Amino acid sequence: MDPNQLRYTRDHEWIGGQDGLHVVGITDHAQSALGDITFVELPEAGTEAAKNEEVAVVESVKAASDVYAPVAGRVAEINTALEDKPELVNQDPYGEGWFFKLENVDPAELNTMMDAAAYAVFLAESAG
Repeated sequence: MDPNQLRYTRDHEWIGGQDGLHVVGITDHAQSALGDITFVELPEAGTEAAKNEEVAVVESVKAASDVYAPVAGRVAEINTALEDKPELVNQDPYGEGWFFKLENVDPAELNTMMDAAAYAVFLAESAG
């Protein structure tokens, strides 16, 4: 997915629409901060997720971190490739390293999130 077309959270998750489904993952900044990813725990398909609810866990050589639902929705699909190849998150965080797809998302919720430019400013201010 094109990072410039995504929406972002302050917890470094991204979401992007695709065929009525909204793909969710962690940002390049997040995967870089975590280091080498060794394990990903994904939600079950069919799980109803509330906005900002913990729905997945990513573990690295440095730490374990929760992954939150950026918006409310139902988990329609999970990226089973991460079970055998969690390093996909490091290699391609906006592509093959996605975590899950949400359906039944309220488009108005997406409009409250940061776009790519606002996320870049957020990162710069956080680092400063």
